[in-house]
Amino acid sequence: MALHDLAVRARRALTAQGERPVTIGVRDGRIVNVLAGDRAAIIARRETSLAEDEVLLPGLVDTHVHINEPGRAHWEGFDTATRAAALGGVTTLLDMPLNSVPPTTTVAGLEAKRAAAEGRLAVDVGFWGGAVPDNSRPGAVGELAALWEQGVYGFKAFLSPSGVEEFGHLSPEELLSAAEAIGELGGRLIVHAEDPDVLDEAPPAAGRDYATFLASRPDTAENEAIARVIEVARVTGTRAHVLHLSSASALPMIAQARADDVPLTVETCPHYLTLEAERVPAGATEYKCCPPIRDSANRDLLWRALEDGLIDCVVSDHSPSTPDLKKPDTGDFGTAWGGISGLQVGFSAVWTEARRRGLGLADVVRWMSSGPARVAGLRNKGAIAPGHDADFAVVAPEESFRVDVRELHHRNPVSPYDGVEMFGRVRRTILRGEDVGLESATGRMLVRD
Repeated sequence: MALHDLAVRARRALTAQGERPVTIGVRDGRIVNVLAGDRAAIIARRETSLAEDEVLLPGLVDTHVHINEPGRAHWEGFDTATRAAALGGVTTLLDMPLNSVPPTTTVAGLEAKRAAAEGRLAVDVGFWGGAVPDNSRPGAVGELAALWEQGVYGFKAFLSPSGVEEFGHLSPEELLSAAEAIGELGGRLIVHAEDPDVLDEAPPAAGRDYATFLASRPDTAENEAIARVIEVARVTGTRAHVLHLSSASALPMIAQARADDVPLTVETCPHYLTLEAERVPAGATEYKCCPPIRDSANRDLLWRALEDGLIDCVVSDHSPSTPDLKKPDTGDFGTAWGGISGLQVGFSAVWTEARRRGLGLADVVRWMSSGPARVAGLRNKGAIAPGHDADFAVVAPEESFRVDVRELHHRNPVSPYDGVEMFGRVRRTILRGEDVGLESATGRMLVRD
């Protein structure tokens, strides 16, 4: 019998064949055997066994994280973000191309990212490229090809202002040009879908009342932009992905696009599934994000779409800033930075609500591990199966805890989940067969195959 580096024994494990007791053999950081029963015969240099109240999950995959380094590391950095990810059971994340300076819209920007990340990763990290006017106009798309050659996982575009001047948004003509170029590469276009004309016509956000902010980002802005993304994907055949869906009224057109075989995938986020507009306190700008958190009826429809498979995955859209940019002194939703900090508690937040709705851990794994891995093309992530990386999250699904923002490990202590009671504590995170600790820097930079 071959010698393994590690044997993992679990009475409950969420494997590619469903939940069951298993013994897992790991060699060179990869799963080589998944044997039935938690006492199966296996020879290994090390063994680890889960407690009776613990469940072994594949490591979570978060494909929507804003790390912001270099240039805005005081908002978030590679060390703090990846440590928070690990404490939340996330073993792989993809970094978004904006909010860093320079953004990841050129090969030089990607090289700056990689230099900043070197030796500072607690989990594995890959990178999205950015599609902006300078590299998306007809005749100017060579930088997209250069970034693709360097191993980015796809290209992010905004259809409305991004909030930072160095990452411009695409006009309809530039969107089509970018999609054609990305399609020729075999890549994926991921889109922040809000229509700028609808936003311009909406009443401006101002003051402490969340309802005024919600009115400034109506669901029609999302719907118009998503319709444009669908049409571009339909015409070009380029794979397109709708980021952070909050508008449930867009679901029928998404369903129709799927029925028409348009190459479209969709994500939503924990905050759209667990928070609701009616309960956002006055001046609580830690809840501000774009698109916004909508009402409870909208939230219920998003859950139904998840259950039906219309939404492919759930990712954090962790988009932090320094506390002052959230305007805690005024609580003004119009001037506060728009972004939710929830990377470390995303799994627990979603599991708490899924559990309340009678859904299972297998559903959450599908949305937060295998789903994002499939969408991004992370072939060796997102499943407990031979050939995959030995990435695991050990969770106690029935253990409850109260979130204390001061104990979270992202850089700045701001989160709408402060004080919220949740189920599903992550007790251990294992990356390629090794436990991830607070001082760990064993994560790798990933390059698209």
